[in-house]
Amino acid sequence: MRSTASDSYSARASEWIGDMTVWLRENGEDNSDQLARLRRQLRLARQRELTPRQSLFLSRYFDDGLSMREIAAEAGVNPSTVSRTLRRARERLRRALRYAL
Repeated sequence: MRSTASDSYSARASEWIGDMTVWLRENGEDNSDQLARLRRQLRLARQRELTPRQSLFLSRYFDDGLSMREIAAEAGVNPSTVSRTLRRARERLRRALRYAL
């Protein structure tokens, strides 16, 4: 079976991607300090910036893994209310964290 130019090109392309991945892993910056700072700032922003309802819904959704329907049933509200509350909570957190880093 003959090798075509496109076969050798795709083989070399995948080698290049692998080479680049190894290079990035070896030479990439360690961002653990920035991630730790982001986690601290996020924890503070959740405590300071969110309403109690936003905090509860955010915790139930992201930390506990409940669906919006499950949260709505638990809180006795419409799922759309949960969706809007989560959207507003994320917007508040985004605004609070924008200049924190």
